[in-house]
Amino acid sequence: MSSEGSKRSGRKARHAQRAAKPVVDPCPPGQKGGAYKPLSQREIEQIYDTALQLLERLGMGNVPDRLAADLKTAGAQAGQQDRLLFPREMVQRAIDTAPKSFVFHGRDENRSIEVGGDRVFFGTGGAAVQTLDIDSGLYRPSTLEDLHDFTRLQDTLANVSWFTRCCVATDVPDVFDLDVNTAYALVRNTTKPVATSFTLAEHVGPIVELLDIVAGGPGEFAKRPFLKAHISPVISPLRYGEDAVDVVYECVAHNIPMSCITAAQAGATAPATLAGFLAQSLAETLASLVMVYAIRPGFPMVFSNWPFIVDLRTGSFAGGSGETAVLNAASAQLTNWLGLPSGVAASMTDAKAVDAQYGVEKGMTSLAAALAGGNLIYESSGMTASLLGASFEGFVLDNEMHSHTYRALRGIEVSEENLGFDAICHSVLGDGHFLGSEQTYAAMERDYFYPELADRQEPRTWQNDGAKDAWSSARHHAKEVLASHHPQYLSAEQDTEIRKRFRILI
Repeated sequence: MSSEGSKRSGRKARHAQRAAKPVVDPCPPGQKGGAYKPLSQREIEQIYDTALQLLERLGMGNVPDRLAADLKTAGAQAGQQDRLLFPREMVQRAIDTAPKSFVFHGRDENRSIEVGGDRVFFGTGGAAVQTLDIDSGLYRPSTLEDLHDFTRLQDTLANVSWFTRCCVATDVPDVFDLDVNTAYALVRNTTKPVATSFTLAEHVGPIVELLDIVAGGPGEFAKRPFLKAHISPVISPLRYGEDAVDVVYECVAHNIPMSCITAAQAGATAPATLAGFLAQSLAETLASLVMVYAIRPGFPMVFSNWPFIVDLRTGSFAGGSGETAVLNAASAQLTNWLGLPSGVAASMTDAKAVDAQYGVEKGMTSLAAALAGGNLIYESSGMTASLLGASFEGFVLDNEMHSHTYRALRGIEVSEENLGFDAICHSVLGDGHFLGSEQTYAAMERDYFYPELADRQEPRTWQNDGAKDAWSSARHHAKEVLASHHPQYLSAEQDTEIRKRFRILI
């Protein structure tokens, strides 16, 4: 065989190998963020100082008695109208004592992630009461079956690094049954790290019994917790919510890591000015941190400061706005400056369909949050309709979007090899192009992401293939997964034991 024929044969073999399975993932989860800094150092210090003044001079209201006693022991002081004031030194101790990172375990240890530092991970959140039906393309009430299906679908999506229940099973009216069946849906259908919320504090203990069955016996879950709680113990403006605080105590008692979420709304429960909003929202999330510190110093908590925007003309939530993008990026920057594990919300499109509005709002807000270095980016997959809806197609499309974002975060590696002076000379003086060079083949594998769903064909080929849009391509992929992926993550013995103790409805 000629030398040229041998080259062609080698190239074909390399193409076949790459087409079968990429050797290198050019954009895995956990890329480094932090390059986007919407706030200057001086602005960060001003916002932080104002937040500390709010806690020191205005403080927190509606403090439950048990928490008030713990906070006073930790250094809180009595203020006006039964409010508790937090001296600066007390807040700083809470920050200094808080873990700067922790492992968010998956039941499969290979799926665990480390939360903190400058690593970025996309995941889910939300409590969608409506689901975008995969057949009709219209919204209907979310069901328990939907939750099981969403959990199975995301189990196959590499860029959903943890799964929080994304919808509320509206067909389960009893709140205890709802909490139990939500937890069951998570552990049955995925081994990723998972998260949920607890309606009432008395639900925590029984659900931990369910988790112990999954973990291997009484007390085993607490040794390596693979479920995190989402709790909103602070109600804006600047007061505690008793039911949520009770849940915090129970989660600490059972060693359940927490995301303590502040979700103030600009112009409604927080100032309309963006700087004032950030100051109040930071103070409120610090109040959650101080609460955890007073209960058990050093307990793992994700500092989840989620700025929400209201359309001041109508009062409706605007999750896909430019203000949402910059505020959540600023929140991530502030939390990273404090050195705490950060959680922000992004990709909360207001679009009802998978359309141009959907793509613009999701791409803009999620990229900004990632570039700013949010450790955990919630709501980032599958959510539609200002968090009222969840979409199977959306999960699939967002997963691919996250790959592009991770690739952007990875940036450009500059080295003598990558600069390739000799390779440039060789191609210019030789073939006159770079298509067949070894450097190109190496870069093709290492530096470029090739989407499965995005269409890059020329128009005639696209038309001949049925002129499919992104929504229909994603629907086809989601249906294929739901028809074929039925994981068995619970043994028959575990499932039987759970069903003996709890009313499992599916």
